[in-house]
Amino acid sequence: MSAVSTLKVGTDALSGTVIPAPAMATLAVAGTAARFPVGRVFCIGRNYRWHTGEPRPAEMPGWFMKPSNAVVPAGGRLRYPPATQDFCHEVELVVALHQGGSDIDPAQVLMHHVWGYAVGLDMTRRDLQQQAKRTGGPWEPAKAFDHSAPCTPLVPAAACRHARRGAIWLAVNGAERQRADVADMLWPVPELVAMLSRSVALLPGDLIYTGTPAGVGPLQPGDTVTGGVEGVGEFSMTVERGPVGAAATPSPTHSEGVSP
Repeated sequence: MSAVSTLKVGTDALSGTVIPAPAMATLAVAGTAARFPVGRVFCIGRNYRWHTGEPRPAEMPGWFMKPSNAVVPAGGRLRYPPATQDFCHEVELVVALHQGGSDIDPAQVLMHHVWGYAVGLDMTRRDLQQQAKRTGGPWEPAKAFDHSAPCTPLVPAAACRHARRGAIWLAVNGAERQRADVADMLWPVPELVAMLSRSVALLPGDLIYTGTPAGVGPLQPGDTVTGGVEGVGEFSMTVERGPVGAAATPSPTHSEGVSP
């Protein structure tokens, strides 16, 4: 009798794949029923001055990525993740691309590549990030966990004048922690998009989290986190502990934010 058995491979009737294809994450468009398909999520490192008189660095900032399903509605409950004792907030302006490309000219970015803007949170397991810095390990455990990229609905670029300026802020339990102006970014949106396109071919649907101002800090269960970008959007979330992999529960006003 043969020790080798025959494996029967079936396919999903709708997708033709061997298991049902995962649903695409989509982001709401403010004030409409339309949705924006989320591709990849690029996150920019230090892009604001965190100290008075800090010079603009000579090199472009570093970047890392989060999976598209890390994007959840910025509203309702914010799950405190497992495997950390230092869960930190980083509020950011988010850029959504409708046209990609390689080696993009910065002068063409706003007119031809940016679809719109939103407000996002680059949630971070800071203790795991510091451990990775000490050991030279990867940042994914610190940055790419479930629900680590809350985001408000997108506002079309024309409606917010490409968010060239305006306050960006975050408060915890009513006490302000982060405040700057998006005009203070060390590297503005056109240069960030061009920089990324010299390293990877950008695609329609890609999101770019553009960096956070000074004042990042830890959150605890029960904290209420509010914030926004002037002319783009605002959010309010309450930190709660939950089981590993639990789905985010949006508030009624943000239920259209991201799916699934």
